[in-house]
Amino acid sequence: QVQLVESGGGLVQAGGSLRLSCAASGSTFRLYAIGWYRQAPGKQRELVARISSGGGTNYVDSVKGRFTISRDNAKNTVYLQMNSLKPEDTAVYYCNAHLSAVLQEYDYWGQGTQVTVSS
Repeated sequence: QVQLVESGGGLVQAGGSLRLSCAASGSTFRLYAIGWYRQAPGKQRELVARISSGGGTNYVDSVKGRFTISRDNAKNTVYLQMNSLKPEDTAVYYCNAHLSAVLQEYDYWGQGTQVTVSS
């Protein structure tokens, strides 16, 4: 089992930066793909960025060039560096760990961290 704890959210002005961290427990963290999702009030949760166990990354179009996802397997941590923040980035950001095994899929979620971008 993997437990995830997000941190780094807060209030920032438009154009500012924040770095979110997702700290994981467990010795199998390196095997998991990690995604950052966000959910704004009244909207569906959306995938913002994802990093595979091998380090490959992908981003939703709205954050390309502004956000960077990275992982440090030695620290069991994934980061989301968010630059040039916009008010529309305001949401609760969640960390997800996903692993597809032969007979089972594993999904774990953190509790979320609030990001608020003021105009």
